[in-house]
Amino acid sequence: MRLTALALAMLLMLAPGMLHARRADLPPVEKVNEALDNHPTVMAAAARVEAARARGDMLRKGAHETTVAGGYVRRSVDRDGGYDEFDATLSRPFRLPGKAALDRESGSVGIEVAENQMEDARHQAALILSALWHDWLTAGSHYRNDLDTVHSLEAALTALRRRVQLRDASALDLDQASAALAQVQAQAAASLSTREQARVILVATFPEIPLPPEPDELALPELPTQNLETMRALVVERSHEIRAADREAQRLAVVARRVRADRIADPSFGVRLFSERSGMERGAGVVASIPLGGGYRRAATDEASAEANAARLELANIQRSVAAIADADLSNARTRLEAWRSGQASAQSAAAAAGRMERGYQLGQIDLVDLLYARRQANDARRSEIDARSEASRALLKLQIDSHSIWVPDDDQN
Repeated sequence: MRLTALALAMLLMLAPGMLHARRADLPPVEKVNEALDNHPTVMAAAARVEAARARGDMLRKGAHETTVAGGYVRRSVDRDGGYDEFDATLSRPFRLPGKAALDRESGSVGIEVAENQMEDARHQAALILSALWHDWLTAGSHYRNDLDTVHSLEAALTALRRRVQLRDASALDLDQASAALAQVQAQAAASLSTREQARVILVATFPEIPLPPEPDELALPELPTQNLETMRALVVERSHEIRAADREAQRLAVVARRVRADRIADPSFGVRLFSERSGMERGAGVVASIPLGGGYRRAATDEASAEANAARLELANIQRSVAAIADADLSNARTRLEAWRSGQASAQSAAAAAGRMERGYQLGQIDLVDLLYARRQANDARRSEIDARSEASRALLKLQIDSHSIWVPDDDQN
């Protein structure tokens, strides 16, 4: 349904009292969850969780496997004939005490890393959805506003043609009004193009969300039920990016300890059976072996320690980055809301001025040029209000998404 200029003005006047009303221009939550869960980046991250679980199983069981070795020899002895001889060895390496526990811990923490990376991928997909959704809503509101202006100018131009026929207005007035109409028609065509472009991008990126032929009117900025400062703190507290970096730092610390423990290599134990001189000599015994570590194992230890240190520093960087995002979200939510309120007041004043100019023109006290200028100002003010409303809504929704207060699984809000 298209809003007339009067309806839009009434919407603006009701705005302050509706800040706590529920936004009706967002897609259904169940469709959002379906779209986010089926986003390729989220599904890829989910596959990496399965890979991490398989890697955890590998580490828990260990790479040490039983080895079977054997040999056969046909030996000939001068003046003694030929003999069949063979030997077989069955051996297996064993992890030294403490190494298996480190492997299990490394695998378990690796799963946590992958799970948090998957949740962060879902969070990033939610931000993309918010941006594309608001692009579509904003373009739709612009087109609706421009179309209302076109209809208003078309009606005024029809009345002006009648006045020209009655010689109550000049041809110059008609030309000026026609030029103003053409300008607004071009603006409406551009808005429609932007709306349709936003629609096709949204459909292609999130096909699970059904879209109506036209977007809803961009809703009023809505203050969340939680305090903005509290939500800012939740951005840091619930950040999966920080959790993933923290778990990765823990994992690499465990890996460094495991590599350090591996400077003493794991021994291998087994049994050996042999038969010589075609069975005249037979025997069985126990075999053992252990690699003697050298410079390679020392370098591996140094590398693992450096990687662990780098992960701790990366965690500190991510903590700063997320804190900066939280501060920016809070600041943006406040300032964008204030900017919209100023834009709202400007649009109301411009609409009132245009109404007075319209009455003055009908009474013959105002020139057409002044009336057209007032109408253009009112139209520009309405467009600015739409942009400010969109930016405020985006900022508030981003704060909700970053604080994991919306569009997240129920267990992620704890």
